[in-house]
Amino acid sequence: MNQVLVFSGVGKRYRGREVLSGLDLTLESGEILAILGPSGIGKSTLLRLAARLDSPSQGSVSLAARRLGFVFQEPRLLPWRTALENVALPLLAQGIPPRLAREKAAAMLARLELAAFAEAYPDMLSGGMRQRVSLARAFVVEPELLLLDEPFTGLDPELRRAIRRTLETMLAASGAAALHVTHDIEDIPAATNRILRLTAEGPHFARPGMKPAAGAVSQG
Repeated sequence: MNQVLVFSGVGKRYRGREVLSGLDLTLESGEILAILGPSGIGKSTLLRLAARLDSPSQGSVSLAARRLGFVFQEPRLLPWRTALENVALPLLAQGIPPRLAREKAAAMLARLELAAFAEAYPDMLSGGMRQRVSLARAFVVEPELLLLDEPFTGLDPELRRAIRRTLETMLAASGAAALHVTHDIEDIPAATNRILRLTAEGPHFARPGMKPAAGAVSQG
């Protein structure tokens, strides 16, 4: 298998506070790795480093994936664009012709049972629909690496289960690697290969028998 993401001795400090320290981590193509821990422990920092939205204070981050999909806690849809236009946006940013981008976006919305809402604006959609549009936007680029920043936060339990099942189906079909950060073990997809729990004392692995990811995370 190919390595899509490698952390080598990664450390990160913010205003003199150590958030991550000496983290070694490898993510293989098609693998799902969950990062579990409370707020403030460094989960989102780890995700930002993986996406190259931030740089480590020590060590290095190697990203081999060329196409990234990102799903946030909030859908982060542009309110002045329709669902279709929001999903087409990353394709247009890649230079794909508008007509083809719209066709791909429409097909992805249809896969997520949102074809009837393609021309709806975000304020016309329910919370669950908006999050499915967010998933469509992430998957439409055919990502090699999917980054998930607590995508089920704020949804009621039944809706969280439904969106999680949708995510599991999409991941299985895409073959993308995924790095999923969350504070709730119930939100972790069933197909997850490894779970790294971050605590003030360091990393602990949440499921016995799972192959552990190497690394150390400092208090913070």
